Amino acid sequence: MYRALWQRREGLVGLDPQRPSLLLSSAPAALPLSNLYETLGVVGSTTTQLYTDRTEKLRPEMEGPGSFTIFAPSNEAWASLSAEVLDSLVSNVNIELLNALRYHMVNRRVLTDELKHGMTLTSMYQNSNIQIHHYPNGIVTVNCARLLKADHHATNGVVHLIDKVISTITNNIQQIIEIEDTFETLRAAVAASGLNMMLEGNGQYTLLAPTNEAFEKIPTETLNRILGDPEALRDLLNNHILKSAMCAEAIVAGLSVETLEGTTLEVGCSGDMLTINGKAIISNKDILATNGVIHYIDELLIPDSAKTLFELAAESDVSTAIDLFRQAGLGTHLSGSERLTLLAPLNSVFKDGTPPINAHTRNLLRNHIIKDQLASKYLYHGQTLETLGGKKLRVFVYRNSLCIENSCIAAHDKRGRYGTLFTMDRVLTPPMGTVMDVLKGDNRFSTLVAAIQSAGLTETLTREGVYTVFAPTNEAFRALPPKEQTNLKTAKELANILKYHIGDEILVSGGIGALVRLKSLQGDKLEVSLKNNVVSVNKEPVAEPDIMATNGVVHVITSVLQPPFNRPQERGDELADSALEIFKQASAFSRASQRSVRLAPVYQKLLERMKH
Repeated sequence: MYRALWQRREGLVGLDPQRPSLLLSSAPAALPLSNLYETLGVVGSTTTQLYTDRTEKLRPEMEGPGSFTIFAPSNEAWASLSAEVLDSLVSNVNIELLNALRYHMVNRRVLTDELKHGMTLTSMYQNSNIQIHHYPNGIVTVNCARLLKADHHATNGVVHLIDKVISTITNNIQQIIEIEDTFETLRAAVAASGLNMMLEGNGQYTLLAPTNEAFEKIPTETLNRILGDPEALRDLLNNHILKSAMCAEAIVAGLSVETLEGTTLEVGCSGDMLTINGKAIISNKDILATNGVIHYIDELLIPDSAKTLFELAAESDVSTAIDLFRQAGLGTHLSGSERLTLLAPLNSVFKDGTPPINAHTRNLLRNHIIKDQLASKYLYHGQTLETLGGKKLRVFVYRNSLCIENSCIAAHDKRGRYGTLFTMDRVLTPPMGTVMDVLKGDNRFSTLVAAIQSAGLTETLTREGVYTVFAPTNEAFRALPPKEQTNLKTAKELANILKYHIGDEILVSGGIGALVRLKSLQGDKLEVSLKNNVVSVNKEPVAEPDIMATNGVVHVITSVLQPPFNRPQERGDELADSALEIFKQASAFSRASQRSVRLAPVYQKLLERMKH
């Protein structure tokens, strides 16, 4: 009982004990009620009582009949006012101080369950508006002052304790920008973008307002480029505007907010400092306007949509590749206004060093630049993309990966003003001829080429198609046991074995999951897997993956794969299965005819199959 009485006395009623920041509906007070003036002392706002006494006019009103609400600043709130502000109030108690206190009052009883997000209350000072925000985390603010203790009932109203002295709001966001010297550059940018109409209109916004200092921190060339590009400038400014008013008191660690530009910002706290994307760049907070709130920031928040490809790459793990493009003389493509997509390999791809800049490297790098600004979510399987180097690249869409030739996308797109950055997991190698061209051009495959020609498969691997070829080297053929070499002497058996090395679709290493069963031209399936970055086929490691061809991909292997029926163990298993099936048929026939069956022909048939 005493605990309940103490809670009501101390203003804890209306707070969830498990989540003290969340306000609950208050029950009627258990203690005898006092008037508003006396209740101020109960809630810990004795300074408000003191200043009420000084006005002489307000105390009788607080003690008399009626029904009022007062948002009473705590003693600490009054103490935090600057000496200049406090002097201006108390030096003219009958006007300034009285008006300030009346602005904290509403001429009716308003409980917390009536305080809705975005609503306004009419104060008792010239009917000026008070802004209320009730955030999803339960925090309630009054002109960005946090509600500390709620719903303290009095005989003639209710008292809510707040953590700041609030003041009237007269200017909209645009007007504040126009009168503050620190927003000179912002003022010019807003005028050039045409956003001034929105910032002076109705609505509730949060402006993360970059100061002159923030604009001075970025390179002059970058600033001039953005200021001279209306679309980039609008995206830049929209990235500093939130869709609703957010007071600093509502910000908690891990909060994500979306800007008008569409970017998500991570807002949080670091000690007493507010942070944006982990940086403590908010220098002044909670400047209230009639249509929102302004927080001053000392660093520009440039969205990807306003950046060049060079600027996008500067914040990604592809700096080594970008240096190569610059050294190769391709920098103008990455900083200009061409619609391009850059395929930039990760820095880790170059852990063993970078290639020398020569004609071959320049041409290779030109084939990492697509002549269109793409979005990966719109790419489709089999799509072809044209590069600055004149090559046609194919898109392969797999269950868990999206690849362009042998290189797969390793991170989310970064879409800039004119270009898009795709972060790739390896250097891309464009196709150089058909599968037969690839095999003929590599001395490691002379035996394989001769075998393909003997088996009559040359035309298959030369024409258009989608093949995955597991190509045994010359050493792989030489290592075959004599018995298996004998199997290659007939064209039919040779073709059967070679077709078992050819899959009927293109499977690059980046598209291989834990296990992929790839159907071969022979009819049986190949088991292709990837473990510890090593590709295997039928548990045989691939020596070199992803040699791209116009009609497929070649993976180098150091053994000759045997179709299932050619493997001794599997052949024995199949014969055993055949024998079992024969005996089952014989037994069934015996039961059906209800007489004995001569099994000699059955045994003879089994023996004949085993001989072969």
